[in-house]
Amino acid sequence: MKRRLREHIKRVREGLAVRFLGALVRERQRIRTTITSTEGMMSLLMKARNGQRWTAEDRKHLLAYLRRLSTVSPYLMVLALPGSYVLLPVVAWWLDRRHEMRKIEESRETSQR
Repeated sequence: MKRRLREHIKRVREGLAVRFLGALVRERQRIRTTITSTEGMMSLLMKARNGQRWTAEDRKHLLAYLRRLSTVSPYLMVLALPGSYVLLPVVAWWLDRRHEMRKIEESRETSQR
């Protein structure tokens, strides 16, 4: 009986870990997609800085960019909290897609040996 209970608890824990890690991966991808979808925002913002006027179309684009970025703001709020400077390397590591590529390259190198 105890053995079955231990096995059940182990399966539940593993399932929770898989779901948690899956959620992290999905959120990381969502943040990347949101940030990369705002590529043209900087050039539009610089128009006003360079003395040009925004057209009605430019304003619509800026509003759309800001709406997209507002979905990421809870994650960016972490950076505004006290002590968040310490967490910055962790956030950068989490968002860094190259770290997965490094794992793949390392596994290829070890399998070729």
